[in-house]
Amino acid sequence: MSQYQAPMADFQFLLKDWINLDNHYASINAEGMDYELIMEVLAQGAKFAEEVIAPLNREGDEEGCKLKDGKVTTPSGFATAYQNYVANGWNAMLGNPDYDGQDLPYTSAVPIHEMLNSANLSWRLTTMLTESAVLAVDKHAPQWMKDQYLAKLISGEWTGTMNLTEPHAGSDLALLNTKAEPQEDGSYTITGNKIFITGGDQDWTNNIIHLVLARLPNAPKGVKGISLFLVPKFLLDENNEPGEANKLSVGSIEKKMGIKASPTCVMNYDGAKGWLVGEENNGLACMFTMMNDARFQVGLQGLGTCEASFQGALEYARERLQSRSPTGAKQPDAKADSLMHQPDVRKMLLTQKAFTEGLRALSILYAQQMDIEKYCHDHRKEQAKQIIAFLTPICKGFMTDIATEVTNLGIQIYGGHGYVREWGMEQLVRDTRIAQLYEGTNGIQAADLIGRKLTRDGGQMLNATVEMLSARINAMSNKKDIEKAQHLLHEWHQASCKLLGAEANDVAGAATDYLHYSSYVILGILWIEMADAANRSNNELIKAGKKHTCEFYIKRLLPRKDVHLSVIHAVADDLMSVSDQEFDYK
Repeated sequence: MSQYQAPMADFQFLLKDWINLDNHYASINAEGMDYELIMEVLAQGAKFAEEVIAPLNREGDEEGCKLKDGKVTTPSGFATAYQNYVANGWNAMLGNPDYDGQDLPYTSAVPIHEMLNSANLSWRLTTMLTESAVLAVDKHAPQWMKDQYLAKLISGEWTGTMNLTEPHAGSDLALLNTKAEPQEDGSYTITGNKIFITGGDQDWTNNIIHLVLARLPNAPKGVKGISLFLVPKFLLDENNEPGEANKLSVGSIEKKMGIKASPTCVMNYDGAKGWLVGEENNGLACMFTMMNDARFQVGLQGLGTCEASFQGALEYARERLQSRSPTGAKQPDAKADSLMHQPDVRKMLLTQKAFTEGLRALSILYAQQMDIEKYCHDHRKEQAKQIIAFLTPICKGFMTDIATEVTNLGIQIYGGHGYVREWGMEQLVRDTRIAQLYEGTNGIQAADLIGRKLTRDGGQMLNATVEMLSARINAMSNKKDIEKAQHLLHEWHQASCKLLGAEANDVAGAATDYLHYSSYVILGILWIEMADAANRSNNELIKAGKKHTCEFYIKRLLPRKDVHLSVIHAVADDLMSVSDQEFDYK
């Protein structure tokens, strides 16, 4: 099984030569931040990912989580690794400095999060949800609640969860039934059942802070009648420490296809005490603060498994002797040539490489926009908000769809060995498959992109994104590359604008194709830009590798966009005219 190694050379290229981190930090007045400091942070993060949590990945998958006497136990070494993580301040990277957070730029944190996902996706999940919970509490909670809970969530002394889904209500939160009854002391009693709760219980911390969606009595029907509540596992005593157990419990741990080392719990709330976060009946808006962050983080899960699969496949292809090259022996002293001499294997490896490095660039671009939104207080802040909103479903949906393709290619390159557990490739497929489903299925991401973010918005978010990409393209040095990238951008913008005003069914029927079409175009633009930036790199392998991988992407992967483009303007009659009975002939 391949041992994960952080892709530090690519991070160096992207941060120094591609986005010019020092100029970026100067432009947003991120005081005390520079490229050298961030690379030191990334080096320490790489060491933690490689040496502490990556070795736990295989064993964690084998051991899984256990529920006994109402308590969840995670795999051996997971809790100790978490204590190491917290003690070294990793959990606090993005936190509010008023509550002992480090307030670091997203461009420093996103590469760390990618590495954690590559090394051990199951382990990363609980810390990911805690970071999202921090955002929701920081933005929406009353001051007293922040004072009691935020510092310990930011430090990682306590973890956080997101409680949305119920057995009868998945993505349609209008069907939510969990009840919240107001009490005389200002608290609420929460009663109901939630499923698929990541980190619903664990043996890492002495308290868990659940953020739970529920309905107040006489609340409006549908999503307009949902409120958000903070419900701790243990109620706090007079010293702000965990005291009396709250009236909640773990019903079971889900038996899953993958991420087996992450405790995915059924949670029962039996009159548990909670407190309102934000305003009554405004819970969904509060939760979207958490959900949008989690959606990008799930995209990073896809990127992380892409990198892990590519590393394993590349190592195997270099070492595995199998047949001879189509043009004759390349390793005549060996019994056969390595798989690297087979053009079809190289095509699979280059597909993995082109997608992985392209998606990494997209993640850094997204992080750069989050930095602008976080630190700027002029027109750039609003533009960044629009760009982030538009790119979020693309990052979540496309990164995770591609991760399933890339990890399956990893199995294919290994052949039969990829199908057995000992090599680790099949685990990556199992682990990453959930990323297309949770935090809103990728069909929902596509509907969000073409519905809320494009047609309902009237193209404003699209225009902000096009303006940002156009400025980046015009900053390139090669005139032909500028023309090529601008042509791609213009084609995408024109095709997108044609969807404005389309019929609802036609828009919904085009959703997934539009998301993929948009994503292939954006990655094409980023690859042209990276190949241009590589000319400034002092790393000769980066310089040649980016150029050749860009050529591969443009020639063999970008043409996929044309298939999606050919159908996004089709009317939905062929989808909706088939009767329910015609789907089978019983």
